[in-house]
Amino acid sequence: MEAAGVIEELGEDVSGLEVGQNVICLAQTGMWREIVAVPATNVFIMPDEMSYEEGAAIPLSYLTAYFMLFDFGNLRPGKSLLVHIAAGGVGWAATQLAKTVDNVTVFGTASASKHDAIKENGVDHPIDYRTRDYSEEIKNISPKGVDVVLDPLGGADTSKGLQLLRPMGKIVTYGSANMVKGENRNLMKMAKTLWQSTSVSPVSLVKTNKAIAGFQLAHLTGEIELVRSAFQDILNMYKDGKIKPRIDSVWAFEQVAEAMQQMNERRNIGKVILSPEKEPTKPAEGDAAPTSPLKKKKPSLFRRLSKRASRSKDEGEKKDEVKNAKKESPIKKLRARLSGGDPNIEDSDKKVDGKVGDAEKAAEETAKKVEDKVEEGKDKAEDAKKAVEAQVEQTAAKLPETGTSAKIAVDDIFKEAEAKVDGNIQTVEAQGEESEGKEPVLVVRVGMASPNSLAKLGSKAVEDVNGVAEDVEVCLCLVFSLWGHGLEVTVQRNAYLMVA
Repeated sequence: MEAAGVIEELGEDVSGLEVGQNVICLAQTGMWREIVAVPATNVFIMPDEMSYEEGAAIPLSYLTAYFMLFDFGNLRPGKSLLVHIAAGGVGWAATQLAKTVDNVTVFGTASASKHDAIKENGVDHPIDYRTRDYSEEIKNISPKGVDVVLDPLGGADTSKGLQLLRPMGKIVTYGSANMVKGENRNLMKMAKTLWQSTSVSPVSLVKTNKAIAGFQLAHLTGEIELVRSAFQDILNMYKDGKIKPRIDSVWAFEQVAEAMQQMNERRNIGKVILSPEKEPTKPAEGDAAPTSPLKKKKPSLFRRLSKRASRSKDEGEKKDEVKNAKKESPIKKLRARLSGGDPNIEDSDKKVDGKVGDAEKAAEETAKKVEDKVEEGKDKAEDAKKAVEAQVEQTAAKLPETGTSAKIAVDDIFKEAEAKVDGNIQTVEAQGEESEGKEPVLVVRVGMASPNSLAKLGSKAVEDVNGVAEDVEVCLCLVFSLWGHGLEVTVQRNAYLMVA
């Protein structure tokens, strides 16, 4: 968002600026470049005594601190202030700006190694947040609390900050550093921080006479006059010697990962700057080169998901290869199954050939069994036909008046049934030849009964069908019944082959 440099070229209708001037500029994004284009309204002439590093260090930190302290915080003489991360860019700026107001007491949190630096910058009461509870430390010194809290942490610290406020006090939140604290980033930590964040009702604020505000400079860049007026005040303070940014370190563009790690691990005091003119530095002999936080320990969630998606894709492609192999032929199907889908199966050819030989032998045995079952079915069909003919002759003799017509009707039925038998036997033979692993069994049940024994015979036929072993696939129950002066044929509907 911030940078300092020299004007290379002006757009049309731009006034008040000249090519070659040293300037400070602001933008929403895209400032980590050697050349940038920004609106003229976001460009400020840099004081002669200011370096490029200082110019790049001022805008974001000092504008943020300025608006929080003087607009939201209404900081006045005799008030007290809590600054979290007092050795950071915004914390450093807030301390200096607060000290431009008379008799302001500043409490600042930082690791113990930074206490001397922040005390020199103006912090009255430095607190080591790693070893002490800053809330208790502040109440020991100021039992009523503080007037303004600048909160970049979020979560539980926002609640503690609200409890630290005096009546008429204000807490200004401007970040959620607790969401990304530590070396590893995870969604659970973010969710926990959000869950611990304070939810305050207007009624509770009315009862306690406290206020909560939020600030984000990126959402204020559209207020040009407001921002320009505040930044001009800041530049005047710099010229008067009241403020001066602290530069922690300057890094080459090629070392942006190391620069970000410097801040991530909170090793910096002041601003970390990137410079296009800076040459990359090599680590001293014996020192380990800094590494990017993204390479530490556990990979980021994005990288873990990407790796998982890539692994799933590879497994999917492997399954597709196996599937395609199955469609081509039984031999390729067997090869694919044995090789796990790997097209390079030369090493397993011997095993595959052995499996194929076993499969062919099993297929031959199955075909022979099918042929035997078909022949057995033909024999049983002929026997059944003869038995039915004999039954019909006997029944026709008992019915002299209707025997002739019944005989003719039965002969027609026999002819039709015989044709169906021949056709279905051919079907069974063809299916037997196509079978590759099944052992179909043909069982034929033929029955005939007079009206008095129809129920009994039908019941027995059903029992015979139900009693067939589980591997029987083809069953028939055909019952002829003589009723009155005609013949009725009752066939079990789920029969596969009808035999008369």
